[in-house]
Amino acid sequence: MSRGWKIALSLAAAVAALNLLLAGLRAISGGTPGGPTSSSYATGPDGDAAYASLLLKAGHHVVRLRISPADAALRSTDTAVILDPPSVERSDADALDAFVLDGGRLVGAGSWTKAPLPTPTLGDNGSTRSEPFAPIAELAGVRSVESAGGSRWADVGRALPSLGDDAGPLLAVASEGAGRVLLLSDSSPLQNRLLDQADNARFALGLAGSAERRVVFFETYHGYGRGSGLGAIPSRWRTALLLEAAAVLTFMLARARRLGPPEAESRALAPPRVEYVRSLAATLRRTRDRRAALDPLRAELRRRILVRTGLPGDADDAALRSAAPRLGLAPEDLDAALGDDELALGRLFARTGDGRRQRWRS
Repeated sequence: MSRGWKIALSLAAAVAALNLLLAGLRAISGGTPGGPTSSSYATGPDGDAAYASLLLKAGHHVVRLRISPADAALRSTDTAVILDPPSVERSDADALDAFVLDGGRLVGAGSWTKAPLPTPTLGDNGSTRSEPFAPIAELAGVRSVESAGGSRWADVGRALPSLGDDAGPLLAVASEGAGRVLLLSDSSPLQNRLLDQADNARFALGLAGSAERRVVFFETYHGYGRGSGLGAIPSRWRTALLLEAAAVLTFMLARARRLGPPEAESRALAPPRVEYVRSLAATLRRTRDRRAALDPLRAELRRRILVRTGLPGDADDAALRSAAPRLGLAPEDLDAALGDDELALGRLFARTGDGRRQRWRS
């Protein structure tokens, strides 16, 4: 791997590690405010995390469920909170109805309830200041409630209009069996941005009931489902783990060697001929029988001459000597080459051409 690639991958690993560090710091510090609207997890202006914290400080046991009401084991002493759900299934509405009839307390926001629960309808928007209409226990000590000026109930049916303004009720209350239903046309008084305004905090505590009641927020309506396996890991943790894996992989790529042997800087060339000659001379110098060492070379020379002259393979030296002139060879040079003259053998071998070409011709 080239130096440039290593530098680039090292920089990428550093960036991934920095992102991982920032993600970890964000997870520790809580990050920037955000989250789904009306969720008790959300810390943004339109979230309800402050409401959940207020209930905890007031002595309530706060539970956040990621399942639907039909699957939940609600107690008759609980207060169920469902704020601004996009829709509620018939089975969940039936489960909430049974919960209320058994003595449960339901705090809801938005026009989603179904009979036999009160089913009010939304109307025009109201002002930002609402006041009590009826002296109910939930409004004890509440003189005014600040809201975002959202919708008001146009028709509350058999429910009791309890708090609102000239545009209509903001809160409608109804008793069902042994329980109680408290329906808000606008959930903004419970949200983080307005909970500390006017008497909103007292109003929010009054809706939850006595401190002995467990308050159950149904977060499944805000996109929080039951998790298992990797889905059970918080999203911020999953992001941090992915960043860590990317940093480790990038570092491994930057530091690892390439597969196979290193690539040569240049092509390996054959050794010069002089080196070959010197090595052959050294070999001949070490041998004690020079004639035996050169016998393969003499045999090859004989074969070339036989091939070129057309003589039979068993021709003797006399036949070779008589055919030598046809190849431009002197008979005395041939005698020397076939004898003990190494230089004569080398010269004739070179004159008769490349052995590989001769074999091809034959």
